[in-house]
Amino acid sequence: CVKMFPMKLQATAFTCLVVLLFINASEAIWCYRCNSATPGCGDKFNWRGIGYLGDPCPEDDDICVKVIERKGTLETITRDCLSALQGFRTDIPADKYEGCRPAARDYNLAHYVNTSVKELDVKRNHFDSTKFCFCFLDHRCNGASTIAQRASFIVMAAIVPVGIAYLLRQLL
Repeated sequence: CVKMFPMKLQATAFTCLVVLLFINASEAIWCYRCNSATPGCGDKFNWRGIGYLGDPCPEDDDICVKVIERKGTLETITRDCLSALQGFRTDIPADKYEGCRPAARDYNLAHYVNTSVKELDVKRNHFDSTKFCFCFLDHRCNGASTIAQRASFIVMAAIVPVGIAYLLRQLL
């Protein structure tokens, strides 16, 4: 076993793997992207109902968001990436850490718009309450693994056989 891995080759492989350990890039977070009109995407979530395991978010440092909007007894739930919502939602709370919080009030939103069509909802006052739930620490909510995590696994997988070969060489 020791003859198969010359020490120079072992040292080179070990050096390459240690360099990989310090690479700090990551994949995009995967979030479910659906609304309550999709079967399985309501309050009781069922990923089998929506038929897929989510999509990668556009930004590397994205956050998964669940928006709960209530009007009386009706509830609309939207699940998406934060970067996808930031383009048109001005009521996103400033505190985006893990957990749920009410929507921010934007008093300047639609200040110069006077419409009598309630469905347009440019002032975002159609719903009685809006709540944003952010998650990026949970397993299914944030399934992205960093390259550094994978590299550390590779390093450990390489160190164990090299260590065993070294011990066998010392014993024989």
